[in-house]
Amino acid sequence: MKNLFLNILFALCSITAFTSCDSDKDPVVAPLYEQYGTPFTNMPKPKDAIIYQVNLRAFSNAGTINGVKERLNHIKSLGANVIYLMPIYPVGMERSVGELGSPYSVKDYKAVNTEFGTLDDLRSLVEEAHNMNMAVMLDWVANHTSWDNSWIDQHPDWYQQDANGNIIAPPGTGWNDVAQLNYDNVELRKAMIDAMSYWVYNANIDGFRCDFADGVQQSFWAEAIAAIRAIKDQDMLMLAEGTRKNHFDVGFDYTFGFRFFEVLKKVFSEGAPASSLQNANAEEYSNNYNDDNRVVRYTTNHDVNITDGTPLELFGGKPGSLATFVVAAYMKSVPMIYNGQEIGYAQRIPFFNHTPIDWTTADADVFAKYQKIIDFRKNSEAIKTGTYNGYSSNAVSAFTMKTDTETVLVLSNLTNSNAKYLVPAALSGNTWMDAFTNQTMALNTEITLTPYQYIILRK
Repeated sequence: MKNLFLNILFALCSITAFTSCDSDKDPVVAPLYEQYGTPFTNMPKPKDAIIYQVNLRAFSNAGTINGVKERLNHIKSLGANVIYLMPIYPVGMERSVGELGSPYSVKDYKAVNTEFGTLDDLRSLVEEAHNMNMAVMLDWVANHTSWDNSWIDQHPDWYQQDANGNIIAPPGTGWNDVAQLNYDNVELRKAMIDAMSYWVYNANIDGFRCDFADGVQQSFWAEAIAAIRAIKDQDMLMLAEGTRKNHFDVGFDYTFGFRFFEVLKKVFSEGAPASSLQNANAEEYSNNYNDDNRVVRYTTNHDVNITDGTPLELFGGKPGSLATFVVAAYMKSVPMIYNGQEIGYAQRIPFFNHTPIDWTTADADVFAKYQKIIDFRKNSEAIKTGTYNGYSSNAVSAFTMKTDTETVLVLSNLTNSNAKYLVPAALSGNTWMDAFTNQTMALNTEITLTPYQYIILRK
């Protein structure tokens, strides 16, 4: 009944003012698609999410949607419950970069790139993921299109233009393979929300990771998120690849931990103290109007994997990358894993061409450690919802996450040397339990951690 009412409202009201109709104007009738599939009844709550990013060109030898479907058991066994697919849409080749063009140069917002498969393939993937209790998010590129998108010729006024009337690339970015959209244009907003809605209706997807969300007007995101959340009777996850406080105001569940990642790099490359991560955490949450919201944090993603390096390159090989992931995953955050990092994959993964991950090189020990880290997070209310307090030293990232019934202490040596950690009075003299072994452990005034050792204690 709720869906029937909302769909009628969606059809009768202007998309640009989804929550109200203007009786003084002719109603703008939104395209009403028939809903494919049924609502996903086991959607993770925002704080329960473990996000797994899939680069379609790398995830399987075939580089297809079906290639993802064939490896869903791998993602499930890792412990992820949200699959985030990088853009699936046809890629524009005019002014393109790389062999196959950037997937963030969208030629058609309402089609599946034949390189990856078909709409039926996507539907099948989503259905199978739902059967395995995993949600599916699509990457949405709202800020710009390719230069051969049909909108360029049909609706040039939907784009930003220079003084001579020439459509421009996104200012100040160097992204010359794409054209900047103009969100002052009401008709563009309607078309973009229609395109986003298309995938919810036609593929039954469960949310969006919104690329370069800081570049798009917040009033648009408010309209779009309201429309998306009203389509089907289930929660939808919305991730802003951005840092603005008002992303939460307009309905996003998450922002992106850009600052945290940059400080992580400095800890390893410049010898910055581990305590600087506390400052980065505080800085990111100073932009958060509601302490219940969370920042998505990562030790790699599709961008930094190419430009900066793999976690093994950046964070001290396999041991250091795990010690770093523990901090990123547990410090008042929602973790995101980029395909390959969970097996200790050493190669960088470009996304402008077809570069399949060699899964035969998987390090089973690294994978098992990722599983343990993720499994504990999934079962710890303190990690997911608790109050954060920092106790870090120069070498050791140390903090607690605490609820009324559980306290978790994280100690992670982010150096390649033994590190003595002076235990604060607030933490010493207590009996703790190792989260992974269930053995009891008493903290005295000092503890020594070996290079890149991490200890997770609970009580």
